[in-house]
Amino acid sequence: MYSVVGVRFKKAGKVFYFDPHELPVEKDQAVIVDTARGLEYGQVVIGRKMVSEDDVVLPLKKVIRIAGEQDAKTVDLNKSAAQEAFGICLQKIKDHQLKMKLVDVEYTFDRNKIIFYFTADGRVDFRELVKDLASVFRTRIELRQIGVRDEAKLLGGIGPCGRILCCSTFLGDFAPVSIKMAKDQNLSLNPTKISGLCGRLMCCLKYEHDQYESGKEELPKVGATVATSFGLGKVVSLQVENRMVRVQIYETGKLQMLPFDDVVVQS
Repeated sequence: MYSVVGVRFKKAGKVFYFDPHELPVEKDQAVIVDTARGLEYGQVVIGRKMVSEDDVVLPLKKVIRIAGEQDAKTVDLNKSAAQEAFGICLQKIKDHQLKMKLVDVEYTFDRNKIIFYFTADGRVDFRELVKDLASVFRTRIELRQIGVRDEAKLLGGIGPCGRILCCSTFLGDFAPVSIKMAKDQNLSLNPTKISGLCGRLMCCLKYEHDQYESGKEELPKVGATVATSFGLGKVVSLQVENRMVRVQIYETGKLQMLPFDDVVVQS
């Protein structure tokens, strides 16, 4: 077992475990940690706890220190410098006539690298751009191509539901989403109705899918013959979340919405 704290580097970023060793690290504190790309500034979102070896990536990186006011000022200065770098990179992309869209720029905490995030329809030969940027900023340059879902996560926005995008507020990782999830929930398959700002299927289709899957195992299948207080009928649709069954009565042809407990499947 390992004693760890969970640290997040961005508002809705992935949580990484670090070894706090003897430091009195508590939840909601800002810390400086050792990462694969150097020192980074993050916030503790999971307090000290014990986890098994299967839950960590070894060797476990350490928390260097609890962040102070000067560290917070450094982060603010890095953000300001990143904004300036964004404008410079935009001009360089235009000068090189590259078909890419710059999304975000990030300085590492110790300023030993600048990361430029971009989207593009295909592969982009940005070797000359990297050389150009390196001559301007005099530090290591990384251009990282991201997908449209990652772009929405970085930029944020308002979803069709009227709320701020889930991916930019609390989703650490993207879960796979399929059209089958929309079908199982009897949602419209119109792409404009079930797609998010990124143009991909909305992440929220995943939220209740497990409940629909388990609910369908209990409810009768569509097309099954059932006995009701109105007589025998055929199941034409289900409302899994309400445990309701729509039945077409054989004798009258009428549709009746009935609770699951009021129907009996006929063998």
